[in-house]
Amino acid sequence: MSTGDADIKIRILLAAKKLFAQYGFEKTTVRQICEEAGANVALVSYHFGGKENMFGALFETFFPNGQLAKVDPTLDPVAGVKFIIREVTAFRNRDYQLISIIQQEIIMNTERIQKIREHVMPTWRLLRHWLELGREQGLFHYRSLDTTLMSVVGTLLFHRNTEYWAVLLKEEPPTLEAMTEELTFFILNALQYNAK
Repeated sequence: MSTGDADIKIRILLAAKKLFAQYGFEKTTVRQICEEAGANVALVSYHFGGKENMFGALFETFFPNGQLAKVDPTLDPVAGVKFIIREVTAFRNRDYQLISIIQQEIIMNTERIQKIREHVMPTWRLLRHWLELGREQGLFHYRSLDTTLMSVVGTLLFHRNTEYWAVLLKEEPPTLEAMTEELTFFILNALQYNAK
């Protein structure tokens, strides 16, 4: 693929990501995407084979699969949980559009969540593994693994910086580092982790 082809392909994907996040997959047309990208409509078929495949290409291109592939699952459970907190928080901060697309698709329970699962579930499986291992090693204390897993996932995914919650929040939005520290403190305390 030439540099020009790669450039237009990325422009189309960036436009799709922006519009899917803003309007949803179903309400976004290929024509709108191409207008946003400054591209010919025929290029969507040429590069992706259609809108559905373009959706999958978003995750192939923008989801941090490579970072997760480098993680050693035999990490100490505390280090593993801290890794998940750090990486998910950084990703949420870095790519709010893809996060918005994921949340919309899950809420709507579309067929596209299968494509999302391929990319996202390895992260949550690692988290489950480290939570379970941490309990077995006496590092974490909780009753239900499923409830604990979903509580940690919810804590990491819930987006506080939306207009809806603005009437309740009094503090300035934290930096990425501060948010990561706060979430780590909160989650490890919820797991009743006691550093020995």
